Amino acid sequence: MEIKTLQSEVDAWIKKYGVRYFSELTNMAILSEEVGELARIMARRYGDQSFKEGEKSDPADEMADIIWVVVCLANQMGIDLEEAIARNFEKKTARDSSRHINNPKL
Repeated sequence: MEIKTLQSEVDAWIKKYGVRYFSELTNMAILSEEVGELARIMARRYGDQSFKEGEKSDPADEMADIIWVVVCLANQMGIDLEEAIARNFEKKTARDSSRHINNPKL
């Protein structure tokens, strides 16, 4: 799915089922919560902790939740994520084009 399409479909869903966007501050708190849920899964799957009985264990679902909330915030703030990501690639390429290649740790 194209990012522009994603932004448009999330906006349509919010207007149809969500009534309106939560405030930006509420969405920021929700984003933090979703990242925490992904962190819990990662800690259980790759770290030293084990899953509790009935605990969520699907990182894909949590990643999708994170993307959903980021798209909501972008829509609320008038950010075109395709443009923002393109600029971010340019920034990273200019800054890091040889940094990682020349990193002996990698």
